[in-house]
Amino acid sequence: MNAPRGLAATTWGPGRLDLFWVDEDRGLWHSAAVDGVWTEPESLGGLLASIPTAVAWAEGAMEVFAVMDDGELWNRYWDHTYWHAWESLGGELDPAATPASSSSGGDRLDVYARGRDGRTWHRWWDGTRWVPWEQR
Repeated sequence: MNAPRGLAATTWGPGRLDLFWVDEDRGLWHSAAVDGVWTEPESLGGLLASIPTAVAWAEGAMEVFAVMDDGELWNRYWDHTYWHAWESLGGELDPAATPASSSSGGDRLDVYARGRDGRTWHRWWDGTRWVPWEQR
């Protein structure tokens, strides 16, 4: 593994740690430590402008976010079975700023990012849909 540019980590259960990093080509990579044994790194693709942020929202479920060159927030999520493709959550964000994410349960994900206007913007998953961006 080449020296990573930016790291993010999350865990969705005992004995599990998921690590994400950006390689020199700005692609996202993932590896998991399961009971202390690391899996082979896997490419999750993308062309990240920001460092990623990751959050687990249920056992076996996690999401990773990053700002791409277009200034939009993009995400991929693991749903107990496979990684879903990158999807845009929009926004007019600062590609050089690292977003932040959290979860208070399976029906709530929050993500924060700095806008091109220098303000903090917030978007969240309410259990059925992504609520539009709001300034915080």
